[in-house]
Amino acid sequence: MHDKVSVDSLCFPGAGLHEMAGYWRELKPARISFMTSLLPDDLSIAHQVIEEGSYRFESMGHLFLWGRHVDADEETWLEERAKLSRAIDAAAALGGGTIYMLTGGHGDLTWEDAAVRFSAGIAPCVAQADSAGVKLAIETTSPLYADAHLTHTLRDSVLLAELAGIGVSIDIYACWTESQLKDTIDRAASRCCLVQASDYVYGDRSLPSRAVPGDGAIPLRRIFDWILSAGYDGAFDLELIGPRIDAEGRLAATRRAADNVGNLLAELGA
Repeated sequence: MHDKVSVDSLCFPGAGLHEMAGYWRELKPARISFMTSLLPDDLSIAHQVIEEGSYRFESMGHLFLWGRHVDADEETWLEERAKLSRAIDAAAALGGGTIYMLTGGHGDLTWEDAAVRFSAGIAPCVAQADSAGVKLAIETTSPLYADAHLTHTLRDSVLLAELAGIGVSIDIYACWTESQLKDTIDRAASRCCLVQASDYVYGDRSLPSRAVPGDGAIPLRRIFDWILSAGYDGAFDLELIGPRIDAEGRLAATRRAADNVGNLLAELGA
């Protein structure tokens, strides 16, 4: 598997850490990513998984303010900051890497007021992460998740990241149709901590409707080229979920995705 390809636990929804360890052993990636929900209370278990596979710990996904809005009361912010703080400590203990996050939902605020509220709310965690050598980042999601996230274009993700002083995870699936995408990628490059790769087949309405890279309509070669040319030198994280992946078989689909992404990266000189 190409050194820059990371296999995210989201490719195997519902799998616990021990089951994921088995999938990683089968696939033999150089890098792995997983959700904070997989973290055991005893971090030595996660350490053992990483060390036995000689993996690079790439990133953790964290559902910040999941099911809540950014206009939450201060008690809620205290609780959510405490969860994120524990995730930062865990990431630092496991060797650094990135925590890519959701932000909480829009609520009744304007986008601008919600962005200010989010940025102020996570400021203590930003300082903690910077001190610990952990990168915090936000990703882009579909407006279908407006109850859980603020940024539904890469442009807005970059704008919010600049305001909050954090990084960006470029989820290609969520932003590939945007206008002036190359310009936005160039702007995002200095903050980009992670790239998430999947594909979309025209007409697929079976949410979350992701496909193996190479099976669909997303111009991955062009977008990969833009990202690499902008100076990004990090991981391309596989995030494969949905009926197409389940129908093929998650292990088979992930292996094929890793091959396709790795071959594309090699052809582009990465």
